[in-house]
Amino acid sequence: MKKISVSAVSYTNTLPFLQGIRNSEILSEIELSVDYPAECARKVIANEVDMGIIPIAALLDLPTYHIIGDYCIGSDGAVDSVFIFSSKPAHEINTLLLDKQSRTSNGLARILLKHHWKRDIRVVTEGEADAYVLIGDRTFGKKASVPYAYDLGHYWKEMTGLPFAYAVWVSNKKLPETFERSFNAALAEGVSHPEDVIPGLPVYDNFDYKTYLTQHLDFHLTPEKREAINRYLTLYRQL
Repeated sequence: MKKISVSAVSYTNTLPFLQGIRNSEILSEIELSVDYPAECARKVIANEVDMGIIPIAALLDLPTYHIIGDYCIGSDGAVDSVFIFSSKPAHEINTLLLDKQSRTSNGLARILLKHHWKRDIRVVTEGEADAYVLIGDRTFGKKASVPYAYDLGHYWKEMTGLPFAYAVWVSNKKLPETFERSFNAALAEGVSHPEDVIPGLPVYDNFDYKTYLTQHLDFHLTPEKREAINRYLTLYRQL
């Protein structure tokens, strides 16, 4: 039987999922690759893999998709790994440098600047800017090194009252229900003890992995997070 190809993310926030997958019999049924978020999305969209954990903005590029399981990369408020770092207060930002690794976070930053801070900004992909988007492990310990650090999960919750789902497990084709159930069970096992992935991770000043994995991240794909996805995609289309 042909194995199902799966693309996962290389960031710390996905390690609990990978823990569950690698400790499950589901590992024998898949071909697993690990990439940064935009590359996961590209592989799923290009049909190079059958499924992956992809940033939610990429859903707009899939003619058909199936959200797999009950889990996501999410937060209910501050996430502590998705930021606008700025040399100016948010209400003075005029230019924004995008992060090449995640379209969703770029979109979230632009949505918040437009609707929350009422800024009509110019976006750039290279060079200098008043502020820049940065996500994932590259943000760890950096909050104190810039004049202003805006946690996008916090400000999304402040603006909408909703939690947020940054990435979801998605297939570009219908997969067997038995596989989906087994895969979901593997994810559930992994996120039930996320702090087990901490030993051996790099140490950063002013950053605590246990707080990040057990308090900032919320892995459950709740109805409220599904509502947030729909709200985000509506606002993203208007950018």
